[in-house]
Amino acid sequence: MNRNDFKSMSTDELWALHEEIAARLAATLIAEKRVLEDRLKQLKGVAEAERTKSGRRPYPTVVPKFRNPDRPSETWAGRGKTPRWLAAKLKSGKRIDDFRIRHVA
Repeated sequence: MNRNDFKSMSTDELWALHEEIAARLAATLIAEKRVLEDRLKQLKGVAEAERTKSGRRPYPTVVPKFRNPDRPSETWAGRGKTPRWLAAKLKSGKRIDDFRIRHVA
């Protein structure tokens, strides 16, 4: 449509054209929104399925680096809070290297 066509149209004709354009835009937006919402539901379903499969993200296994000489079953990998047995030994004057596990390669 040329600009001249708009100038020759009456106010009622222009208003009818405006309403038709607004209705088409609304219908197109609703259809596009529905497609996007369906895609989002699919993505959420995949993400939730992966999350519930393992419960948490995979972390590499951490080998222990320190061992309690009094109770060899007590070990510490060096992550998190220092265990009570190690804190007590360090307070008594020992060094942390005294408890390090020597790995044989």
